[in-house]
Amino acid sequence: MAFEVTILGNSSASPTLNRHPSGQYISICDHHMLIDCGEGTQMQLQRYKIKKSKLSHIFISHVHGDHILGLPGLLLSMNLMKHEQPVHVYGPKELFEILDTFFKHSETDFTFPLHYIALDPNASEIVLENLYFRVKSFPLFHRVPTIGYLFEERFTLKKLNVDQCQKLKVPFTHFNDIKMGKDYVTPEGKTIRNEELTFPSTQPISYAYCSDTIFDERVIQSIEDVDYLYHEATFMHDKLDRAIKTMHTTAKQAGIVAKKAKANQLIIGHFSSRYEDLTLLLDEAKSEFPLTQLAIEGTTFILE
Repeated sequence: MAFEVTILGNSSASPTLNRHPSGQYISICDHHMLIDCGEGTQMQLQRYKIKKSKLSHIFISHVHGDHILGLPGLLLSMNLMKHEQPVHVYGPKELFEILDTFFKHSETDFTFPLHYIALDPNASEIVLENLYFRVKSFPLFHRVPTIGYLFEERFTLKKLNVDQCQKLKVPFTHFNDIKMGKDYVTPEGKTIRNEELTFPSTQPISYAYCSDTIFDERVIQSIEDVDYLYHEATFMHDKLDRAIKTMHTTAKQAGIVAKKAKANQLIIGHFSSRYEDLTLLLDEAKSEFPLTQLAIEGTTFILE
């Protein structure tokens, strides 16, 4: 089962000439989702050839402009395209007051069902669950109510042993069921066990999204043992006073969070515009957690 994360924006507060505010595209087994939607997000979707018409779920962490200013435009563009499939937007209740005001005064009538799901920023709860994955919310600690998200595969599809399937004359119309773990029953009534037709599946993958937050060890209990952790790293540690005042995290602290959470990989982003050379932030995070990468725009991380 494909689990991919594409970085659309990695800048904090304001866009720069070559960096955009927060936005990430998530694809899990043909489910297409967005996390945060800063200014220019729909242009980034076009740049990286991602069809916004596929989006079904949008998760917003908080209502600061660099995380939501692209959302009205994205929804309006989908409306102009006569989008028909439902779109579900998750976030703090304040988000929907902002959207409703905008759509009311722009006299917008949507061509598709637009569902608001208001989340409690102080709670940890499952907010979306299907056969393939679940999404949990958890509290972050910023100047306004802020929500983190944990994406967890429920299981991974098995890989077909195509040669064996052909040898045993299994019709391709049964391949999806077999990848889901089902046995195959021949027309004569003989059962061929799934293990004979597939290779062992991999372990389910998890991905945590920690946007704006001050360094707070309460976050760690929500993301413990996560496979891939995205964590903001707005400042270097010599700006710790600034980070505390604005309730952000330094790159060093992001590394500490990953280490204490026993994450497998760390991806840092949400960089202050003061930093042109992002390797400085990378090196600082690596000093605490060596398996760290930068959230470079346009990069697609294949989680496996």
